[in-house]
Amino acid sequence: MPRAQRERQMIQVAETVFAERGYTAASMDEIAERVGVSKPMLYEYFHSKEGLLVACIREARAELRRDTEQAVANSPTGEEALRQGLRAFFRFIRDRKQAWLLVRHEASLVGTASEELETTRQQQTDLIATLMGDFTDPETARMAEESGLLQAAAEFVVGGCERLAIWSEQRSDLTPEIVAEYAVNLLWGGLAQITDR
Repeated sequence: MPRAQRERQMIQVAETVFAERGYTAASMDEIAERVGVSKPMLYEYFHSKEGLLVACIREARAELRRDTEQAVANSPTGEEALRQGLRAFFRFIRDRKQAWLLVRHEASLVGTASEELETTRQQQTDLIATLMGDFTDPETARMAEESGLLQAAAEFVVGGCERLAIWSEQRSDLTPEIVAEYAVNLLWGGLAQITDR
């Protein structure tokens, strides 16, 4: 099997084991056994259990970024960009439940893994702030950026949506589209004060 394909397989299995057992209880022995490789091979690829976890988080972050950017491309208004971006986020949580569980159980993570999760949040925050700036006239965007308002609003969106995602996990009757619409309805009134399109 080519190295890139084997690495992807290891990350997928590790994500499952970390989600099932939690990072602390997960063992490299079990991951290696499920993949069908030796434990030394896992260490050759990732150097440590934390290195494997970091690879899982980075893979999920790249996918979330790609999904979000594709979803908001060509949105005609700020409101529609918000709606499509939130739908992508809530679909990601539904479709990549194991990756989401890694984020949900972040309290057990330390060091590089914890930093990687914060980098994921920052990625989404920066993307939202940029999008809001794109739907604002240049002078207003400049003032909002200088004052920190765009960044504050983006931080609010990311934090609020994480909590909404946790709440919606308990509701099997809620689709990503419904949850995204709840978020748009709650957020757009405030965000519309910043953007103008």
